[in-house]
Amino acid sequence: MEKQPLPTDDDHTGAPDSGTAGFAGDEMQEVPSEPASRAGWNSKVEYFLAQVGFSVGLGNVWRFPYLCHQNGGGSFLLLYVLLMLIMGLPLFFLELAAGQAIRQGSIGVWKFISPRLAGIGYSSCVVCFFVALYYNVILAWSLFYLGKSFQYPLPWEHCPVEGNVTVPECKKSSPTSYFWYRKALDITDSIDETGSFNPYIVGCLLAAWTLVCLGMFKGIKTSVKVMYFSSIFPYVVLFCFLVRGLMLDGALEGIGFMFYPKLEIWADVQVWRQAATQVFFALGLGFGSIIAYSSYNPKNNNCHRDAFTVATINFLTSVLATLVVFAVLGFRAKNKAVECVVSNIKELSEQFLSGPVEINLMPSFNYSDPSAVALEDYRAWFKLHGDQFPGNLTDCDLEKEMQQGVEGTGLAFIAFTEAISLLPGSPFWSALFFLMLLNLGLSTMFGTMEGILAPLTDRFKTLANNKTKLTIFTCIIGFVIGLLFTQRCGNYFVMMFDDYSATLPLIIVVVFETFSVSWLYGADRFLDDIEGMLGWRPHVIYKYLWKYVCLLAMLGLLGATTIHMFIKRPTYMAWNQEKGSEEYLEYPDWALAVMALLIIFAVMPVPIALIHAVLMDWTRQRARDSEAGRYSIVSTSDKCETPMTDMSDLDRSNGTAAS
Repeated sequence: MEKQPLPTDDDHTGAPDSGTAGFAGDEMQEVPSEPASRAGWNSKVEYFLAQVGFSVGLGNVWRFPYLCHQNGGGSFLLLYVLLMLIMGLPLFFLELAAGQAIRQGSIGVWKFISPRLAGIGYSSCVVCFFVALYYNVILAWSLFYLGKSFQYPLPWEHCPVEGNVTVPECKKSSPTSYFWYRKALDITDSIDETGSFNPYIVGCLLAAWTLVCLGMFKGIKTSVKVMYFSSIFPYVVLFCFLVRGLMLDGALEGIGFMFYPKLEIWADVQVWRQAATQVFFALGLGFGSIIAYSSYNPKNNNCHRDAFTVATINFLTSVLATLVVFAVLGFRAKNKAVECVVSNIKELSEQFLSGPVEINLMPSFNYSDPSAVALEDYRAWFKLHGDQFPGNLTDCDLEKEMQQGVEGTGLAFIAFTEAISLLPGSPFWSALFFLMLLNLGLSTMFGTMEGILAPLTDRFKTLANNKTKLTIFTCIIGFVIGLLFTQRCGNYFVMMFDDYSATLPLIIVVVFETFSVSWLYGADRFLDDIEGMLGWRPHVIYKYLWKYVCLLAMLGLLGATTIHMFIKRPTYMAWNQEKGSEEYLEYPDWALAVMALLIIFAVMPVPIALIHAVLMDWTRQRARDSEAGRYSIVSTSDKCETPMTDMSDLDRSNGTAAS
């Protein structure tokens, strides 16, 4: 039996399931079409704001710049663009087209392809919920810092003093590190030490979930109104920071370090893995949010053009954010390097005055005025004579200073805040920065929540009739479970969820998505359906990208990530209060068990739905066989009577034929 194409606008309720013929025997399953009252976008602008707001998030501001700097600068950019073209864009287009064609959430889309694949949609919902749990905690941190920004001087500009003595922990680290780890998080030394709840972060988390709930209260009708501000405002702030950052001393050096190409990184498998993972998460593949948003589009919407437009905006936003980050971090690093030079020049002068020093070791520049010594002159002298000079002199490396605290949350809450504190009018720039982070996070949270709510309301009529209650209930559950991250060790759980609750499950989900469309449903048939929607047929290259390139690339990414986890025991960055510094610790055994459970829970719906569909097919087949056996003629050539003898005789006498 030939599979049916995806539904069109003319299809009626009760259209047959397109994938049933291939995966559920000859019986055709009835799948309800989209609800008559299904919402839609008021304009194309709203749709773009939603898609861009979801895909452009906090990762563009702190993860992409870090990866770009650590993995070859300009070389990493070229690698990222290559993987975006051959893997990211085709998969993004696939999800947009599937959602727009079937006009259902992720559960409905994959159930339509085949009832045995409905678990893919449920897995997407589980992963979205995991991500929402810890992502909203980052919004809570942003709210905390936003509230602290309205004071002068900023509370993280200077170390606190207790009894005329600087707090030792702050003196060993820095004012921004101390404020982040001790005042904001009040963090423990390891994940094994739970500690009490942080009341300030609990209050901020409640406020963050309240904002999300109010924004999602009436579905996309209310969330899109918020997105007019939350999706556009971050670009205004980024351009303001870029203009201000380029005027700072050290900005050009910082940008130069970012784009300096290191072609040798192309031979490192881990760099390919990190670039592919960043492409994967930058576009939000596998969350179901892309499918949910595109399902509100009219059938003739040009989703192919949308895929290129959103992906291009996402990439350019990442580059813009990277320029801003490294312009400001270059300024911060230059200040630190100059302080290092002044400190070393003073040490050099003391050594010269306190004892005999070979005259040929002394620098030629005027070291009597430390602040006038150029960084380049000092480094040139240090390379020649630094290791021969008595005393504890150090090399003031600008690039080394830039690498301090530029990973993940450390970039936003330590490195960037320190740079902001050096700017004139620092409270204004601080409030602007954390308001930008809050808006970036909100627009992404709206998309993540839509990836949970839209599939469930499309699948279950009861939930659709009570969507407002479902939204409120989901936010309450998210807040209650999110209290886990407000403990003193909560930051370690945020890192755990960020690294392991989404990475592997999302890759697995998208592998199933691509395989089901390109092989089970059929890439050619899918292109036929897209041609019916758009009025023109996409290039045949998509067929081969979906069937081979994307699938093999994701399987390779999945294998590399899994092998990396088993070869190297997972670690996390902990804060050592006694040393006043960060250090990497291995996760304890119970934490590894939690990671495994997170991955299992996220992937489990796929095999459960498959087994359930197979059992249902088997049950229905047995029921049909039983019915057929009950009413069929039993043919016999002997004279033995059977229960069907009288009925067959009656049938023949009435001139009927039983089958």
